[in-house]
Formats: sequence, C-alpha cells, structure tokens
Amino acid sequence: MELSEEYQHALSTVGVATLTALGGLEGAARFLHPPEMPRLREWLRPYREDLGRAAGVYRAMIAPAQLAAFQQSFVEGVDLTERALDLFLTSSGPQQAILEVMASLRTFCRALEVFYGLHRFPPLSRYFVEPPFHHRLRELDPKPLDGVTVGLHHSGGERGADARGGFCLYVPESYDAESDLPLVVALHGGSGSGRDFLWSWLREARGRRFLLLAPTAKGSTWSLSGRDTDSAALRATIEFVASKWRMDRSHVLLTGLSDGATYALLEGLSQGAPYTHLAPVSGVLHPGNLMNGNLSRAAGRKIYLVHGRLDWMFPVESAETTRDKLVESGAQLEFRLLEDLSHTYPREENDRILSWFDPRLALPKPRS
Repeated sequence: MELSEEYQHALSTVGVATLTALGGLEGAARFLHPPEMPRLREWLRPYREDLGRAAGVYRAMIAPAQLAAFQQSFVEGVDLTERALDLFLTSSGPQQAILEVMASLRTFCRALEVFYGLHRFPPLSRYFVEPPFHHRLRELDPKPLDGVTVGLHHSGGERGADARGGFCLYVPESYDAESDLPLVVALHGGSGSGRDFLWSWLREARGRRFLLLAPTAKGSTWSLSGRDTDSAALRATIEFVASKWRMDRSHVLLTGLSDGATYALLEGLSQGAPYTHLAPVSGVLHPGNLMNGNLSRAAGRKIYLVHGRLDWMFPVESAETTRDKLVESGAQLEFRLLEDLSHTYPREENDRILSWFDPRLALPKPRS
C-alpha cells in the first residue's frame, strides 16, 4: 500500500504524541498523591497540547480505503486519550478532583481497550509489551489454533464488561495448548472493576505468557463486611478458566490493590483456597483473619506484601502490623516498602512479583 508523505507524516506525528500521552497518564497514575496534584497537572499539560495539535491534523486527513477502518478506530482511541487528559487537568475542589481523576483513569482504560484492538500495528504492539519482547512481536501473535480463543474475553451479561460479579480474562495470543500456563488473579480496589484493573497486568501477561483473570466484585467493593458473596464466584471462575485453557494449578497468584489487597489476604488464606501465592498491594490485614483461623493457615504460605510510605488511606503502620502478624504466623513473607508510593498501584513492582511467583516468568536476558 502506498501512502502519501503527508499522510505518513500525520500518522507518525499523532502516533508518537498518542503513545507519549498514554505513557504520561500511566506515570501520573503511578505517582498520584493528593499534595502532588498541581505538579502532575503541569507535567501532563504539554502532552495534551502536543496531542491536540497532532490529532487535529490527522483528523483532517482522508485515509486510503484500506486504512479507513483503522483510522476510525485510532481516532476513537485518540478522542478517549484527550478526554482522559482533560479530566485529569480539570482544576477543582478536593472532592470533585478525586471524582475527575477517577473518571480520567477509567477513560484512559477505555482508550487502551480501543488501542489494543489495533495492537498488530507495530508501534502499538510495542506499547502493549515490555521492551525485552519488542524484537519478538511476530512470536506474540501467531496464527490462532483451531478451536482455541485467545486475547481479551469478557464474561458478558446484561452490562457486558462492566457487570458486577463478572470478569475479564486475557489469554496470550501465543497460547499453544501444549503447556500449562500460570494464572494471575488481580483484584481491583474499592469501586473499581476488573475491566480497568486488567490493564495493570496485561503488558506482562502478553510477553511472559500467563493467564490473567481480572474479576469484578459483586458489590461496590469486595466482601469485607457481612456475608462473603465473592469467594464462591472467584473459585468458580478459576475452575471455568481451567476447563477451557491449560492452567498450572501449582502457580496461581492472587493479588490486588487496596480493598482488593485486603480481600486477597482474607480469601487467599481461607479454607480450601486454590491460590498458591498471595501478593497484596496497599492493603491491610482484615480483622476477620484474626477470628476465622486464617492466620493459622498462613504458616508456610508464600506472601509478597507491598506498601507505600506515602499511603494516605492505610498508614504505613498498618502495613507493618500486617507484616508482623504474618511473620508471627509463619508465613514465607517478602515485604516491600516503597518510599515514593502513595495509595496507588506500582506497576514496576510486577516484575519482582512475577519473578518471585514463578522463576519461569522472569524477563528474558537482554540480547548480547
């Protein structure tokens, strides 16, 4: 296909601006901390300006017939990225700002969904996988096996991917049905969804080849009070995954953020739980663990506990108490206190967690 130099330049420019803006939003989410909001807005503002200029030029282009569908989808993703930036950049009172930032990050995830549908386009393909795999893009998207579905899956229902009690699942496109893959079960924070939290792990799952399950709580958050309505659904979903794809039952990681982390310990240590490893991030030890026998079941369990020094929701002292209780109970505990982490997800910690969880998932060594 021959493209005019003008079209190629417009696509290249908007592509770079889009990927830079996506990286900026991801970075802002990592360092999100109430006192840092003004600085984060100033940091993101140039990304919004650059993307606006480049997108304006590209939207005015008439795509060749073969690229019309691509351009329509790409512009949809750009629109969502701009909307996510606008929401983040809105300056308002503290309460409203929290809502706008949450809306920004949800919109960011919707943009990722759109762009992942175009991930065979090399620049986007590289965005959705870690750098050591950038030279192996063809290996990550082989011809699908007959009768095997790969990629993104949603449990459906009346509200589709947003259904409470539903789930999102990612099966690497390189799934070959010849070997059992580890499973990572990632629990979102309060008022979140698996549809959004999935993106905290997909990049790693795609290259390192593990099954990724991101469920959504039945209520507005996980069952941390009253009757547990989530445990049976979680376990049934894991059994569903094992029935459809080859799953390594000796490597099942339950992780989560905030309320998801707190529930990961509550569910992960409960009687008959199928999880071999637990990795709670920015959560606390629920009092229920002290009364239901969970701590007696913590002996010998492999737990990777992550917390931030700047956490404003669960002060660091709560993490230290959790650490001490688990150690006293005989858990095989790894404790990571991140000095620059507030109450948000540290994506860079995934590498350490995965290498601890299953050495087969360590990043490949750089090519000499």
